[in-house]
Amino acid sequence: MRIGVKDTILVALFAALTAAGAFVKVPVGPAPISLQFFFTALAGILLGPYLGLLSQLVYVLVGLLGVPVFTAGGGPSYVVHPTFGYLLGFIGASFIIGKIARSVPEPSLLRLVAGCVAGLLMIYALGVPYMFLVLKYVARTPMTFTKALLSGFLVFVPGDLAKSIIAAYVGVRLIPQIKL
Repeated sequence: MRIGVKDTILVALFAALTAAGAFVKVPVGPAPISLQFFFTALAGILLGPYLGLLSQLVYVLVGLLGVPVFTAGGGPSYVVHPTFGYLLGFIGASFIIGKIARSVPEPSLLRLVAGCVAGLLMIYALGVPYMFLVLKYVARTPMTFTKALLSGFLVFVPGDLAKSIIAAYVGVRLIPQIKL
């Protein structure tokens, strides 16, 4: 796959938007509510599976290199932060969302919402167990998997579903305009 200047700019833009989304946060426990997923979803919807994935990979790599673009900073030690699994989930989620969005020439709002929900499942599938393991075995925090599900999944579902609907709506409106 050849990546041109336009694609490089778009990948960098969505990596930067995801970073900006990390700074809009509401602390609710081990993982804060943020706008990162909204931009991850838009990356998949607007850039497609491969460039969307690349934008989120760039975002995570920049953070691991030490640029404080995550909700609690950055650097290589972030791999033992409870929320790092969610960041890994962003990479896969943007791919899944992009695959679903690009499976038809003009995706409907319902298809894009379904893609976002599928992406959310990827994020939760990686994020919740990772958070549980880090809190229980690295941070030595008294933690059960049920408590991890409550604090790392259930509290986020309403907001993430709302972000999915908004991202899908924005995507339906922008896809015909930009035809990437």
